[in-house]
Amino acid sequence: MNIRERDIEKAVTDHAKKKGWLSFKWTSPAQRFVPDRLYFKDSKVIMIEFKRPGGKPTKGQRIMHKTLERAGFAVRVIDSVEDGKSLFLEENN
Repeated sequence: MNIRERDIEKAVTDHAKKKGWLSFKWTSPAQRFVPDRLYFKDSKVIMIEFKRPGGKPTKGQRIMHKTLERAGFAVRVIDSVEDGKSLFLEENN
């Protein structure tokens, strides 16, 4: 079975919501290449770029990730449900 990017995103988002995180799809018509999702809880923000298994960010996405990192925000690139869920474990937050 080929797992798709959207399937990973949905499973991780459902898990995060069960853990009490707010989740928003990030779409920015004026600015392409922003990460797919933002998650918020207890003054923390997790930014995730979802990819299919083995997928890599595009050049534009890598540039945006570096821009966000220079502003103090880490962008996680996630290509599996397990890796995504691990970001929302209690001991990581």
